[in-house]
Amino acid sequence: MPDPAKLQNHQHLRLFGRWLNNASLWHLNRRSAAGAFAVGLFMAWMPLPCQMLLAAGGAILLRVNLPVSVALVWLTNPLTIPPLFYFAYQCGSRLLGRPPVEFNLPQSFESLLGMMGSVGLPFLFGSVVLAIISSLLGYLLIRGLWRLSIQRRWARRRQPAGSILF
Repeated sequence: MPDPAKLQNHQHLRLFGRWLNNASLWHLNRRSAAGAFAVGLFMAWMPLPCQMLLAAGGAILLRVNLPVSVALVWLTNPLTIPPLFYFAYQCGSRLLGRPPVEFNLPQSFESLLGMMGSVGLPFLFGSVVLAIISSLLGYLLIRGLWRLSIQRRWARRRQPAGSILF
């Protein structure tokens, strides 16, 4: 885990001030890890600038692990954004009952604005739906895996010395 003091002094995180002193932002337990996955995965699907700051704000608001929340935003990076956002557009189109529009990469800002008129609503709707689904699944998956890990540890403790548990 990163050093909390170093992150508290980070130029972009300074705006959160004293809220960064909350110890639950820096602990890694079942609740904080699952919540951090939910926040990070939700923000990763949001087509907004400053996703990391928004993930940090969500982690602070929900008192979940801040470094994990911010790190998960990087699932959407310059290499993964095009296929993920195209998938969000396709999902949004289908959920809204609109046929997907074939489009080419815009060559100018004006063509981008024109394209957003036809693909904007399905894209945003698909992004929100996928954000909700992935954050819920991420939360449940981490809670379940953490619980399974604890159950296995307890089962190993109950085993007599020398026996092997798979």
